[in-house]
Amino acid sequence: MTDTENRIVTIVIETIPIERITVLNPRLRDRKKFREIVDSIRKVGLKQPIKVSRTMGADGEAAYNLVYGQGRLEAFLALGQKEIPAIVTDLSEDDSLLMSLVENVARRQHRPVEMLRAIGTLHEQGYTDRQIAAKIGYSAEYVVKIRRLLAAGENRLLFAVETGRMPLNVAMAIAAAKDEDLQRVLTQAFENHDLTLRQVIAARRWVEHRPRHGRTRHRAKGARRRQSVSSAGVIHTLMRSAEQHKLLIKRADLAAGRLRFIVEALRVLLSDEHFLNLLRAENVQTLPAPLARLIQQPQGA
Repeated sequence: MTDTENRIVTIVIETIPIERITVLNPRLRDRKKFREIVDSIRKVGLKQPIKVSRTMGADGEAAYNLVYGQGRLEAFLALGQKEIPAIVTDLSEDDSLLMSLVENVARRQHRPVEMLRAIGTLHEQGYTDRQIAAKIGYSAEYVVKIRRLLAAGENRLLFAVETGRMPLNVAMAIAAAKDEDLQRVLTQAFENHDLTLRQVIAARRWVEHRPRHGRTRHRAKGARRRQSVSSAGVIHTLMRSAEQHKLLIKRADLAAGRLRFIVEALRVLLSDEHFLNLLRAENVQTLPAPLARLIQQPQGA
């Protein structure tokens, strides 16, 4: 083993003044969960200390930047405590913020707005999409899509994500639309008609392709007239597409049923010696290969 592998890391827990702690990456917390944290600490005490990094305050005294444990810190305050047990490290302010961002995103039930804030902050600090993806455990492509949503500056989408009225992946799909009017229409369609992610993507593609593939014979040569679209029009098109899809499935089922009937009928006929003699007399010795394979399959397969 190397010296590094043999080295024993000692974790020192100190009791530090809460008023000397700065939360670099504050986040909103569900009130119900916060009350549960407070009740747990009141009944059984602090199960796990918070983590902070040591720094120097403006008054020259020791101060601390919070790395993780905001909920426990606020619970201690709610319980009237002045000090809290903490694991103290010597990270820089940038490293403390980075660890705090990554810890928030790494939690199993992080809120989408925390993802947006973390990626936006890391990008502002100069990290590339690949570096951000490696730190938070997502793909670089996913990071690019989130940054596109942030860069679009679509406040309505961001507000919908923050308030929980729209999933992050739906907002990202809407933000992929280049036209602001289309983003607005898709947002209205989602909010008013509770569309799925797949329906939002389908609607966006339909509207974006419509000017290129729509009627053009009455337009002046070289003219490009924008066709207006409404949320009602989007919904109508989706419903029509769904009906066409159902009709297609119905026709496919009907064709499959007829094919099964033909296969079963041929199985019965080919087991009849008189029918086989008739085929030989007509010099019909083979069947089309796909049909022969179906007949040879065990019944019910």
